[in-house]
Amino acid sequence: MTDTCVELAADPAVLATRDDIEAALRFHGEPVRFVGWNLAEAMLKGIDFNSCEFVRCRAARANFSSCDLTDARFVSCDLNNTDWTRAILSAALFQDCRLTGMQLIAARTLGLNFERCLLVSAQLHGVSFRRAELEELDFEGADLTEADFREAILARCSLRDANVIHARFEGADLRSCDLGNLSLADAARFKGAIISKHQAAGLLSGLGLKVI
Repeated sequence: MTDTCVELAADPAVLATRDDIEAALRFHGEPVRFVGWNLAEAMLKGIDFNSCEFVRCRAARANFSSCDLTDARFVSCDLNNTDWTRAILSAALFQDCRLTGMQLIAARTLGLNFERCLLVSAQLHGVSFRRAELEELDFEGADLTEADFREAILARCSLRDANVIHARFEGADLRSCDLGNLSLADAARFKGAIISKHQAAGLLSGLGLKVI
């Protein structure tokens, strides 16, 4: 975390409003570290959160659409079912966060990074993870249509039941990933990826073949 942020802790039992957030940003005139804030269902559309940090915040169903979150950090936050449509998330980081049902649509995501996050059923259409090192991300049931995983390393991630139609995996290392029960048609969607002998054997077993 950067030392340039002003840290503001809040009582998680108290539901914060958009006015509370805007007042905090306006008063300090510099990036704020929000610690323990309850932003559940908050309408935060269009707010400038450039370089701000959110630590142990609860923001389920909050609306971050069209926000500027360049260089923002989210650590150990509940962000389930949040809306990030057209948000600017360049160089933003989500670490140890719950992001089930996240809607990341038409957002600017250059340099966006996730570490040890739940992204179950997230809408991540077209997001680029090219050359990224992704660790312990759960993409189960996520929409990864046209996502770019070229040359990425996915360590202990899950792609079980994810929609990867037209996603690109050339050179991606999936050897420690949970790919679910793949059919031959499913496997074709991971064309160019690196998989383990164990994963290959599982695929062939699903086709009724025995690997000796």
